Amino acid sequence: MNTFGEATLGELAQALRGDLIRPDDPGYDEARSIWNGAHDRRPALILRCQGVADVLKGVEFARSEGLPLAVRGGGHSIPGFSTVDGGLVLDLSPMNGIRVDPGRGTVVAQGGCLWRDVDAETQAFGLAVTGGIISSTGIGGFTLGGGIGWLVRKCGLTCDNLIAADIVTADGQYLHTSEQERPELLWSLRGGGGNFGVVTSLELRLHEVGPTIFGGLVFYPGEHAEQILHGFRAATANAPDDLTALINMTTAPPAPFLPEEVHGKPIVAVGAMWAGRPEDGDAATRSLRGLAPVVTDLFGPMPYAAQQALLDPLYPRGMWNYFRSAFFDDLDDAAGRIVEEFHRIPNPITEIHIHHLGGAMGRVPGDATAFGTRDREFILNVVARSADADSFPPAVAWARGATDALGADAATYVNFTGEGTEERVRAAYPKTTYERLVTVKDEYDPTNLFRLNQNIAPSKAI
Repeated sequence: MNTFGEATLGELAQALRGDLIRPDDPGYDEARSIWNGAHDRRPALILRCQGVADVLKGVEFARSEGLPLAVRGGGHSIPGFSTVDGGLVLDLSPMNGIRVDPGRGTVVAQGGCLWRDVDAETQAFGLAVTGGIISSTGIGGFTLGGGIGWLVRKCGLTCDNLIAADIVTADGQYLHTSEQERPELLWSLRGGGGNFGVVTSLELRLHEVGPTIFGGLVFYPGEHAEQILHGFRAATANAPDDLTALINMTTAPPAPFLPEEVHGKPIVAVGAMWAGRPEDGDAATRSLRGLAPVVTDLFGPMPYAAQQALLDPLYPRGMWNYFRSAFFDDLDDAAGRIVEEFHRIPNPITEIHIHHLGGAMGRVPGDATAFGTRDREFILNVVARSADADSFPPAVAWARGATDALGADAATYVNFTGEGTEERVRAAYPKTTYERLVTVKDEYDPTNLFRLNQNIAPSKAI
């Protein structure tokens, strides 16, 4: 653990509007905890930033003291990048201001906002942008890594809708980036993650969605898994952009909406959202709701914000989480291998997700943003979880094998890389995209101060 002179820390604390929390302070353990319980780390300092001035001072302090620097928005980082042992955590959560401009169809949100905050504000005007399917997810990391959610086919990735950002860079500059101002930096933020600085605010393009949509979940017995996968492929083959669907293969929880006789047994849930006219939703989703004998059908009209929070109860704070992903095209060909992995699921809270892509996301040219994998129709997200440390290693081992079953060299989604190794990060980008990101990294962070992320190392470090 780093030690600092009281005068040095006192001077820093005096200069801040936010709180500087140290290991001996009463709120330290609460302040250092994050959503993913797999990472129990002890920062030397936690700075709860009240504004850009605090971010500037925090970055300067970390640089001058040679401290590892972690940036925390929502704190969902699967590899644990939102915390650090012996370093400084910049906690942006107090920076949660949101301003919607309904006339322009845009929202400016600070880097500490969660998706439920953004949805609440934008839905007041019947507007939305692709957000996380867990409403407690932070907008910063989600957007900078891409952003796949219920609106991905209608609106594209979240990063496709990033039209401007404010950022504090490693040398202490406070910069604005847009298509007109530093466009190469904006290109990098659209999928390149937190490699280039602390993004203190994001401006996003909004779309007419809600406030009522048609969506929900339908549950099928697990023994029909392969039939369901083939049926899902057929049902989504010519889906309009207004329909986004996913499959969740897991174990039936003891939920009141499921019959007791299926509790604890393998189950397949198909979830979907129809973002067009709600009255057209029943017909638009019907092909997804008859893929096998139905256990429970929970589809119907609902507020968009309710759809966004539909899966929240399954993802409480404090569980041990590890995610892996792989993009692929042929679900019919992959179905058998996916079902084999489903039968090997190591515990009842571990899941396999298959998300249907394409639509607006697929029409963006591959080199238009740093998010380069747009030509695949599906993504496999393997969600390994446990409630304790002992059960976690087998779940992680299973998750690695489950994604490798689709091909060890398959492209991966940078937000769903369970570890930040160079190999996994490179698998998230085409070669030319990665090289272009390195060039931008060289310009804005040549010393790799911002390395606690899915790291794009500067050229001198390669």
